[in-house]
Amino acid sequence: MSARADAFFELSDALLCADGPTRTPVELSLLAEHQRGYGSLYGALNHGRLDTNTLRDLLVSLPLPRFDGRIVLTVDVSPWLRSDAACSPERLFCLAHGRNGRSSDHVVPGWPYSFVAALTPDRTSWTQVLDAVRLGPTDDAAAVTADQLRAVVERLVTAGQWQDGDRNILVVMDAGYDVMRLAWVLSDLPVEVVGRLRSDRVLRLPAPPRVYDPQGGRPPKHGAEFRLAKPETWPEPTAVTLNDTPRYGKAEARAWDRLHPRLTHRSAWIDLDGELPLIEGTLIRLKVDHLPGDRDAPPVWLWSSATGATPDDVDFAWSCYLRRFDLEHTFRLFKQSLGWTRPRLRDPQAADRWTWLVLAAHTQLRLALPLAADRRKPWEKTTRTGTALTPTRVRRGFRNIRPHLGSPARAPKPTRPGPGRRPGSKNRHPATRYDVGKTVKRPETLVALRNGRC
Repeated sequence: MSARADAFFELSDALLCADGPTRTPVELSLLAEHQRGYGSLYGALNHGRLDTNTLRDLLVSLPLPRFDGRIVLTVDVSPWLRSDAACSPERLFCLAHGRNGRSSDHVVPGWPYSFVAALTPDRTSWTQVLDAVRLGPTDDAAAVTADQLRAVVERLVTAGQWQDGDRNILVVMDAGYDVMRLAWVLSDLPVEVVGRLRSDRVLRLPAPPRVYDPQGGRPPKHGAEFRLAKPETWPEPTAVTLNDTPRYGKAEARAWDRLHPRLTHRSAWIDLDGELPLIEGTLIRLKVDHLPGDRDAPPVWLWSSATGATPDDVDFAWSCYLRRFDLEHTFRLFKQSLGWTRPRLRDPQAADRWTWLVLAAHTQLRLALPLAADRRKPWEKTTRTGTALTPTRVRRGFRNIRPHLGSPARAPKPTRPGPGRRPGSKNRHPATRYDVGKTVKRPETLVALRNGRC
């Protein structure tokens, strides 16, 4: 923090020591931990400076949770909805999920943020957030995600979290990502990508062995079709596993090796010269007896960028994918308890500063977990022995931990309110309004083709 650091420190302390959910940031200035005026709070968010690269390096240098010695990351997007902020630039249409199923989903203007977090092997609401990037109107979501994952993995390697001889870092993601394109872009890194596929996808089996044809001709590049929605197109799986789970009953996983998509359009591969690539991986079909609450469980299709997977690798992939939903608890903590989307900020750069402040506060809560005592309310359940406290309960006891930590913030200096606007001044200009949506930037090659220059 190189500008307004004292205000940032007091704001973060007040955010951590608040007794309940943060309804609005200005109320944090009324807490004892915030000794400055409420104006310093918005001054820090609007005009302060945060070195996010240094903070990213610090986050990846902390001890990471591991699955049998292996790092598992996840990436997902959470929106900061700003439907009534017509004067805020760089807003996009974000999908807001309704309470009555997919039929009530709708789009709302806002700022979408892409988060990368390290998952824990236990069933818990804790994740370790490592990076956050706001998606802009001119950004390609897949390209931004690839650059974000590449930067995180390179930082992990530089920090010594991954070394030669370790198993590849596993990255799990939901169906909203082009998992095969990301696997190709990140193929030079020590990562394995696992993503969910929609049930209407069509993949191709490996090409059959080449047979001599006296008439000649090009050998086939793709095998028969594998339609996820038609079992009659499925050959015998290369691996089958069956496990008993306490939450889902019996879990059966079938895997087919070296399945790949047949790429026919070059829109997503405009920067690639030559033929479109052949991206092979392992297709996994997971079927469980029931979901929690005895609900019906449709099959889940996963695709892994690793080939030649053993039954143990198949079980490891789908079990790590199920841990991906722990990030939803982190998003709920950010929005409901820490008040991530509560400030009504106009400048998106100010929203970025507040986002990183919330991430730093969440990291402080995770580091304070071994020091926190369970200060539950009379109507709340007792935490079971051997179970970690939830982030909300750790935050409830952070005020008792803070006096032992100290604060680098200096004492505030006495001041007086400014003169304000002069009487009779009429220099008022209406704020600029901005459109909502994507701003498509055509590649130079497409522009040149359209203009007939090549």
